[in-house]
Amino acid sequence: MRVLGIDPGLSLTGYGCVELRPNVQEPALVEAGVLRLKAKAPMAFRLGQLYDDLTALLDELRPNIMVVEQLFSHYRHVRTAILMGHARGVVLLAGESRGVTIDELLPTEVKKAITGNGHATKAQIQQAIMSQCRLAELPSPPDVADAIAIALCAARRIATGPLVVPARPDQPEVES
Repeated sequence: MRVLGIDPGLSLTGYGCVELRPNVQEPALVEAGVLRLKAKAPMAFRLGQLYDDLTALLDELRPNIMVVEQLFSHYRHVRTAILMGHARGVVLLAGESRGVTIDELLPTEVKKAITGNGHATKAQIQQAIMSQCRLAELPSPPDVADAIAIALCAARRIATGPLVVPARPDQPEVES
């Protein structure tokens, strides 16, 4: 089973794909990277580019489930949350268009699962991912580490089951 974690952004969107293998408790990192969007292009162009790049990635990696963090907004950064909602919506649309099951996790849940601290910094996430995935260097930019963290958190929840994977409206629920 492949789990794809996505950290949506309007200039960089991080992704991390992990795989659960039979008789192996810990997920294995398959691929991780970043989709780079034209930062100075109009919003509509960037959203189209994000959709095209992400659907191509979904076609290549063929995940069983895609996981995105739930939108979090601080009252001082409402505009940022609204703008990020655009990217997140495109991510959800891309997954739906490819028939991928979609799940969502709270940012604090991901951080706590990966570092033990629900309010960990980006640097702490990078360090934890480097250690847990046995990487030679820090995953960079931080969006990549965040996406891997999302994928690992979801995959570990599935591996320790029983967990009911969210069903698509056109399919029955599947217990893993």
